[in-house]
Amino acid sequence: MSAQASRDEISDLLARCVLRDQAAFRDLYDRTSAKLFGVLLRILKDRAEAEEAIQEVYVKIWYRADRFVAGQASPISWLVAVARNHALDILRTRRPAAADIDTVLDIADPAPSPERMTADSQDRARIEHCLGTLESDRADAVRGAYLDGYSYEELASRHAVPLNTMRTWLRRSLIKLKDCLAA
Repeated sequence: MSAQASRDEISDLLARCVLRDQAAFRDLYDRTSAKLFGVLLRILKDRAEAEEAIQEVYVKIWYRADRFVAGQASPISWLVAVARNHALDILRTRRPAAADIDTVLDIADPAPSPERMTADSQDRARIEHCLGTLESDRADAVRGAYLDGYSYEELASRHAVPLNTMRTWLRRSLIKLKDCLAA
């Protein structure tokens, strides 16, 4: 039997279900239940739940067969869509109910507290003040090394000084910054 003949037969069975032909419904079940059960089992991942769901799917098919329009979609695609949507509805109902508000209030906010943000702002201001006491090229080298992640070699090249000079700049600048921040 060709795929087209099978498709036409399933379309015919669905049309007869609209007329409440129980023999057609039984035949439809026999021809399509294995495929629809496979869809349900793959989505639900629970055999007992899939067995219960297949019965509910065919009840829906019995009552909604009139919604199938031959020529718009293949009948098996329509049947699979009914089964898939039913399985997804089951998955949605499995989700735990939303936590009550008291539980939600106990969840920590990952953002810094206002106190921490104020302290960070004050620390940043002190660091910027102390960086301002350095010569501008030394301050730029410190920012480049410790904030932007440049290597000593990259900074030496950028400032056109020998590598050992850059190391000396950074070491002396850090000592000055430490003294400034301690004051």
